[in-house]
Amino acid sequence: MTLTTHDGLALHTHHWPAAAAPRGQVLICHGLGEHMGRYAHVAAALNAHGWDVHGWDHRGHGHSGGPRGDVPGPDALLRDTALVIDAVRQPGRPFVLLGHSMGGAVAARFAADALAAQPAAWRRPLDGLVLSSPALDPGLSGAQKLALAIAEKLTPGLAVGNGLKPEWICRDPAVVAAYVADPLVHDRITARLTRFIVDAGAHVITQASHWAVPTLLMWAEADRCVAPRGSEAFAAAAPAQVVATRPWAGCAHEIFNEPEKAAVLATLTNWLDGRAR
Repeated sequence: MTLTTHDGLALHTHHWPAAAAPRGQVLICHGLGEHMGRYAHVAAALNAHGWDVHGWDHRGHGHSGGPRGDVPGPDALLRDTALVIDAVRQPGRPFVLLGHSMGGAVAARFAADALAAQPAAWRRPLDGLVLSSPALDPGLSGAQKLALAIAEKLTPGLAVGNGLKPEWICRDPAVVAAYVADPLVHDRITARLTRFIVDAGAHVITQASHWAVPTLLMWAEADRCVAPRGSEAFAAAAPAQVVATRPWAGCAHEIFNEPEKAAVLATLTNWLDGRAR
């Protein structure tokens, strides 16, 4: 299925249906520079536990339209998320949004609007949220913050290399090799998209103490793509009865692809079991 955004771009969607009547739905929000095709094994694990799984390639990613690694404004990815939710959500079933890395920043920022006094037009209710190595703190250095401020003024839509090394994503060489060889993977990012990620993560952390959406937060303690301190700050401030946390010692960024992935997926499916009706 292809959806058309408010500004006329085509969003490519994915669906991995459960074999029997689903216990609920999971919508996956992928990370920077990648695409939903890399999550087929995650979807298979969720299908095996009775969950219907959907996802989409972000604008500027995968098979979707738009300049690579760019957004036209700070709400674009959030409006896209609402568009996909409206297209796939089935009434009467638990609906969980799962975001990884940049997708974690998108998903968390989307969920955070439930706490806003004035709802955004794109606000939609969620029954649960899963964050995997979310980019709540992209780990920018002082020099990078200065460069961002300059680029925002002079070249906000210029796509440049994101500075992330492929070997940082995972300790499994086969995963890294497939990532490098994947023609749908790119390393582009603009100042506009960087600003969204920075601001979304900061906002989510400020709202952590008031968090109300049942959430599973998992992060890689050896992450070099995003700063683990963002997840740590959120975990420290969030109410423990609402947010379940699980750091993964020694793991690199893509915890669903790490050698420990079976345990990571088991943690995810066990948590989802508690959301099913």
